[in-house]
Amino acid sequence: MKTKAIRLYGEKDLRLEEFDLPPISNDEILARVVSDSICMSSYKAASQGSKHKRVPNNVADEPTIIGHEFCGEIVEVGSRWADRFQSGQKFSIQPALVDEGGPVGVLSAPGYSYRYIGGDAQYVVIPEEVMRNDCLLPFDGDAFYLGSLAEPMSCIVGAYHASYHTTPGSYVHEMGIKEGGACAILAGVGPMGLGAIDYAIHNDRKPSLLVVTDIDETRLERAALLFSEDEAKQNGVKLVYVNTSDKSKGTDYLKSLTPDGDGFDDVFVFAPVRAVVEQAGAMLGFDGCLNFFAGPTDPEFAAQFNFYNVHYGATHVCGTSGGNTDDMLESLRLMEAGRLNPSAMITHVGGLDAVIDTTLNLPHIPGGKKLIYTGISMPLTGLSALQDSDLSFAEELDAIVKRHHGLWSPEAEKHLLANAPAL
Repeated sequence: MKTKAIRLYGEKDLRLEEFDLPPISNDEILARVVSDSICMSSYKAASQGSKHKRVPNNVADEPTIIGHEFCGEIVEVGSRWADRFQSGQKFSIQPALVDEGGPVGVLSAPGYSYRYIGGDAQYVVIPEEVMRNDCLLPFDGDAFYLGSLAEPMSCIVGAYHASYHTTPGSYVHEMGIKEGGACAILAGVGPMGLGAIDYAIHNDRKPSLLVVTDIDETRLERAALLFSEDEAKQNGVKLVYVNTSDKSKGTDYLKSLTPDGDGFDDVFVFAPVRAVVEQAGAMLGFDGCLNFFAGPTDPEFAAQFNFYNVHYGATHVCGTSGGNTDDMLESLRLMEAGRLNPSAMITHVGGLDAVIDTTLNLPHIPGGKKLIYTGISMPLTGLSALQDSDLSFAEELDAIVKRHHGLWSPEAEKHLLANAPAL
């Protein structure tokens, strides 16, 4: 079978090509990719080429397919997996493999390391390593893009699970945020911050107080529209948005929002900014956990932390970089049940022919997630710019987006796939 895909040959060398996929073996699965969400990690891989730890050294001769946040449908199943999977079944992929079987060992991952599987392709061969690691995940949601967002959403789920608390006199750590406690998300109304708000309100283990800060009033207002204080209250959470550009809304004010002003049980930092990290540390109450979610690009990034409070107040720090398969399964199940809706992460959509420019310029394109539909031809287009687009189907698509409060939706996906030109 022929496929079109974006292949990586080296540093900043991405090519849209059509080529033949090999016939599948009994250990493999042939699948059609429908959607892929472009991640900053793909930009890093494309920028570094074979210097990237997940990209094989021989990529110039045996190019790999990029993209690792993808969702699609199974086309053909090798005999080994016929009792577990079937043609037509919708799936998502956990790209983080855990064994030595791939092209670069334990760091192998679809979207970085493989010649015939990656999200920015129309058809792919799912290799035996993915199957052996149980990283092909069935998904029964009502839109493909939700399956693509399961991977970034799993990073948020993993962060909530990685936070931990202690009991005086015991050396056993209780994993997860403090149930019924006070939680804060700093710099928390970007795409991933919105996902963190969604999860805090709608998962089973909730705080009783959730304070979300940022310095951008427009983004705070949008967050409050998407996740209102009334909706949070209906789910048992008191939600407060705070613009910390107001000098009167600093650390003392934020702590005053907690019961008895004692400080927060859990504080998440969503921006690699020293002042934000140090404020997070100062906001912690007894046994408070600072969760550093934002990945800095500077390997020398550092901030001060009060070790008096570490010794006498049991404060502590954790951080994660991604989620595991269980986190991704939790994300998929919550989306299937309609309890999580990460649509707020998406700000742009496009076709496979938009991937190269989008990936190589990703740090300079404002907004949130860039969603790609691999079977269509479409320039990358902001959801807020659809009304100005000359695309033949843009008028109705813009009306659909507006009906959903400016968000992408299953209705929008169906309209796009039915009306956009095939690539």
